[in-house]
Amino acid sequence: MTARKIIIDTDPGQDDAFAILLALASPAELDVLGITAVAGNVPLEFTQRNTRIICELAGKPDVKVYAGCDRPLTRKLVTAEHVHGKTGLDGPVMIEPTMPLQTQHAVDFIIETLRSEPAKSVTLCPLGPLTNIAMAFEKAPDIVARVQEIVLMGGGYFEQGNITPAAEFNIYVDPQAADIVFKSGVPLVVMPLDVTHRALTTPERVNAFRDIGTKVGETCAAWADFFERFDIEKYGSAGAPLHDPCVIAYLLNPALFKGRLINVMIETQSELTMGATVADWWGVSGRQANALFMRDIDAAGFFDLLTQRLARL
Repeated sequence: MTARKIIIDTDPGQDDAFAILLALASPAELDVLGITAVAGNVPLEFTQRNTRIICELAGKPDVKVYAGCDRPLTRKLVTAEHVHGKTGLDGPVMIEPTMPLQTQHAVDFIIETLRSEPAKSVTLCPLGPLTNIAMAFEKAPDIVARVQEIVLMGGGYFEQGNITPAAEFNIYVDPQAADIVFKSGVPLVVMPLDVTHRALTTPERVNAFRDIGTKVGETCAAWADFFERFDIEKYGSAGAPLHDPCVIAYLLNPALFKGRLINVMIETQSELTMGATVADWWGVSGRQANALFMRDIDAAGFFDLLTQRLARL
């Protein structure tokens, strides 16, 4: 089997770290061409640093990491230190990375890669705000038709929002970018809060990370311990949702997820509902479907896959 070529676009974030580690632990299935950082959970100076920290933790210092956009297309940057801590990877003490940051801008790397690889052979995997992807599409419209698929974490319908009553964080940070991506015509797979809020850490699942008995396992358990404190207090849930690894898990085993091919539009006008993902779940709008919008997950299977792959690192 030929490994699927992917570019991960990310704003780490503890849950982003799980996603990156899951991808890097799966080289037979996923060929990570590069990882691009964007401002989101924390500012760009931290997200590009965190991405390199995660690669080094995985024992993969040869992965190419690129810094991208440090602010949304038109709006002021909103960050989430209240969830992820000041660095974005708060919890365990992390060592400063030594692997280099690539000098090329992330947007230019995305453009160059999509032009140089065979058409329809590269999947984009955004785990944060869609600024880098939208900028690449706007700067080089010819690449849009060359993308195989975009599998992203963002949005919500039944769960609605987690940063405002109407909007999920990744989409809210840069709704104008999300609007460009959702209208691009590229096949979309969307992992919204409706799915990720079912992928909850529990004491047993966190202990399974710790029981791996490696630095990766211990670090992931410590990240989960820190990350879940916010969601347990906010939602009264058993643990925290691991949002972003759902993207990578889908690429590895799509049977873990269930959803519908529907139309999804992004609200960009109303400040009250800015960044809302208007998901036509019931097919009442007459608009053409543009996204496979997931609603359910086999959470036990998801955590089994995640734990098994983390144990490889």
